Amino acid sequence: MNGHLFILSAPSGAGKTTVCDALLSGVSNLRRAITTTTRPPRPGEVNGVDYFFLSKDEFQRKNSEGQFLEYAVIYDNYYGSGRDYIESELEVGHDVILVVDVQGACSIKKTDVPAVYIYLLPPSLKVLRSRLVDRETDTSEVIEKRFSQAKKELRRYTEYDYCIINEDLSEAVADINAIIRAEKCRVKYYTDFIKKIIKDRS
Repeated sequence: MNGHLFILSAPSGAGKTTVCDALLSGVSNLRRAITTTTRPPRPGEVNGVDYFFLSKDEFQRKNSEGQFLEYAVIYDNYYGSGRDYIESELEVGHDVILVVDVQGACSIKKTDVPAVYIYLLPPSLKVLRSRLVDRETDTSEVIEKRFSQAKKELRRYTEYDYCIINEDLSEAVADINAIIRAEKCRVKYYTDFIKKIIKDRS
């Protein structure tokens, strides 16, 4: 049976990276989708582990050939989710989780690749702002921009299959793990298995 693709989105500060890391440490068959970027590797980053690193010319060529499910330009660098890589992981039976923003998720929905869409919510806007401030990685101006963008993105929750509130990390991880288990048990994936059982008993 092929694996399943799970798309995880969340406003900045909602904790999607932390939740994803916790999921990966506890679910043996789940793989994080390695995305592609044109930015230079940072110290300690390894090609094919942290990202697939490409030149801008190579990225644009692949993009023109439809090799990315979605892509974005951030601070003059390209980021994209490789179709061939993700499909190859699914074909060998691995479940794949891809962390992308709302725009990226919308782009993937327009492709022919089936996926389950999960939106991670903060428990409140007050908590979200506190998390953005507590990270101590952005200026106050950047924080306000991220907070304003988050409020806009929250209105698009209806574009997803599931919503999870990230108030308690262990509970949020357990909820997403339950979604993964439930999706793998859908009737449509068991047609061949049922036919085999019926044939064996006849």
